[in-house]
Amino acid sequence: MSILALDFGGTRTRAGWFIANSPSSELRLIQRAETLTRAADPPDQVIDRLIALARQIIPPGETPRAVGISAPGPNNAAAGIIYHSYALPGWANVPLGQILSDALGAPVYLENDGNMGALAEYIGGAGQGCDPMIYMTISTGIGGGVILGGRLFTGWSGLAAEPGHLLVMSPEGNYVRLEAVASGTALAQVARQLLSTTDTPSTLRSSATLDGAAVGRAAQAGDPLALEIVRSAGEYLGVGIVTLLHLFSPQALIVGGSVSQLGDLLFQPAHRVIAEKVLDSRFIPPNLIRPAHYGDDVCLIGAAIYAASHFSFHQ
Repeated sequence: MSILALDFGGTRTRAGWFIANSPSSELRLIQRAETLTRAADPPDQVIDRLIALARQIIPPGETPRAVGISAPGPNNAAAGIIYHSYALPGWANVPLGQILSDALGAPVYLENDGNMGALAEYIGGAGQGCDPMIYMTISTGIGGGVILGGRLFTGWSGLAAEPGHLLVMSPEGNYVRLEAVASGTALAQVARQLLSTTDTPSTLRSSATLDGAAVGRAAQAGDPLALEIVRSAGEYLGVGIVTLLHLFSPQALIVGGSVSQLGDLLFQPAHRVIAEKVLDSRFIPPNLIRPAHYGDDVCLIGAAIYAASHFSFHQ
């Protein structure tokens, strides 16, 4: 069985060609490619690049049995429609699943990228066998997914779960989304604000590009301003995790994404807040926060697993 998997995000798009000897055997990644999404372009141009990337890795003369696509949400997974997305400006009710199915000649199974990451980490990654299990990716934004009872939990609407959109209180007393204060984008925004409103010395003042990655590198090098920004983001992350603990009591929280690579700089403040704010310490299981196993390809692998399981179910 051959599966084409696509990880379609606001920054990068990845494609993978997977094969398995039988529906029950393990999928193997044979070919992989990636490109910049260039999400600011019109949707039809973005989709044309996505299709071109997919065709680039399909072996000559072959057609995939199924296509799995990890896509930003909110979306209608069953219908393959992207309603809209902060990561995809100008997109509204785009029938991406049908467009790809027509172009590639195979059934397309679409899901939210955070859900695909959760599925991959539950099936074969750092959260293998843990139930409930929550996956969070902290990068440009914050996404995630929940495994409950051994299955993806998507709620009545099919739109769950969105941990990056948990509401927290900002220092100014306003409700903001967690990703507005703890993502890579947030690190850069806070840095710009502090650099323009304070005289605090920082190597960031001479940074050619002031983005989340630059703030992270400065923090790892010991820059006091950058360390304070990352510490604050970690505390907000801890507040969000406390809410997830109270709602789901997960056995494991798997964390991936570029910002998570800051390690203890981010997670020590989070652990401190969790210990202070959790209702009861028994909500916190041993080894709660774990680094994701699959790295950058987690959603690509999840998309392949998702497509293979749905294709097999419908045969």
